[in-house]
Amino acid sequence: MPGRWRLLRAVARGLSARSGGGGGGGGLKSAPGWFAMAGDMRATAASQAKRFKSSNEETENQEENGHQDKRFKRSQKDVEDQNKKFPKRKIVLLMAYSGKGYHGMQRNLGSSQFKTIEDDLVSALIRSGCIPENHGEDMKKMSFQRCARTDKGVSAAGQIVSLKIWLIDDVLEKINNCLPSHIRILGLKRVTGGFSSKNKCDARTYFYMLPTFAFAHKDRDIQDKTYRLNKETLEKVNKLLACYKGTHNFHNFTSQKGPKDPSAKRYIMEIYCEEPFVKECMEFAVIKVKGQSFMMHQIRKMIGLVIAVVKGYAPESIMERSWGEEKVDVPKAPGLGLVLEKVHFEKYNRRFGNDGLHEPLEWTEEEEKIAVFKEQHIYPTIINTEREEQSMVNWLSTLSIHDFNATSSGVQVNDRNSKSNDLEGSDGCDDDSD
Repeated sequence: MPGRWRLLRAVARGLSARSGGGGGGGGLKSAPGWFAMAGDMRATAASQAKRFKSSNEETENQEENGHQDKRFKRSQKDVEDQNKKFPKRKIVLLMAYSGKGYHGMQRNLGSSQFKTIEDDLVSALIRSGCIPENHGEDMKKMSFQRCARTDKGVSAAGQIVSLKIWLIDDVLEKINNCLPSHIRILGLKRVTGGFSSKNKCDARTYFYMLPTFAFAHKDRDIQDKTYRLNKETLEKVNKLLACYKGTHNFHNFTSQKGPKDPSAKRYIMEIYCEEPFVKECMEFAVIKVKGQSFMMHQIRKMIGLVIAVVKGYAPESIMERSWGEEKVDVPKAPGLGLVLEKVHFEKYNRRFGNDGLHEPLEWTEEEEKIAVFKEQHIYPTIINTEREEQSMVNWLSTLSIHDFNATSSGVQVNDRNSKSNDLEGSDGCDDDSD
């Protein structure tokens, strides 16, 4: 401020000198000019002061943000240092999640465009203090492994992941507090040091929930929400599903596998359709399938082919023909409705479940929590999405364009059509590789 007044006095003296000096008539004549220039100088000084203040505030904000980042990192490091006193152990987590809005289970490091279930899980593990931050960037450091790699839009009621964490106090509560409500950790158990949830898994059970009008004959309105599945049709569905039991060559039920590929052979232990039930004035049914492992889109194609036969689009003989070397056009049912229900560790349980050090990987005590999660998050998502998007109705309308006696070239055309339609839908499951 003193510098500004000195500048104003200097200007005043200059004006006074040019007007003839002193305080006579010349000085009085130049008074308006003097006040105008003084006003301009005050405005200029005020503007400069404002810019200076703004610059200072911006610098202070940047410094404050930097301090906040440092404080957060320091706080995170303090938590990590504090949690190092807890034992680091190999454990499994029982997970349930609604897959809508996610691009699958598996994390895609370096790709923030497609959000996955593991993105939210790893973030919760770090924020809760179960793992250090660098383990989130390199998941091998915590020996992370998922049992099944569910894909886009697919939900789970009993996914299992294995990893090493600090066994902090109230660990489940702290992890769940950092997760959205549609992802829950329902259980935790200690396992052997070399345990891998994928490699030690004997079998997986999926269910597929669908509106029963999918089984109505093709001559009936495909959007008939009043349709009810009768006993005879349900028996026919289960008779066709039972054909899948045992070991078959499922090369027609996935992509990029030929009839000579040994890995196309899969063992199906159980598959059946349960009694239908009504939800919000629409009848649904659940198909359950248990197998050692499944390939990409295998379950959806298994169900899609049965629907095509029941509706009268394809003959029953196509079931056996689809396991031969011939290329068969197998329709792929929508991804909506596919849920990983349970994974099985029977061999592990026999060897380690009663050794006095480890618990069997069975979740009897968590069954009620699993049932509640399905009622609150999985079933409503399937029902509401079907009502809004009509994925089953839209898919049923494409069955008529399939040629179930197609040659290989015809199948390739239908495959391309299916892929283009599938961009808006959900992918199936893939237990094979990561």
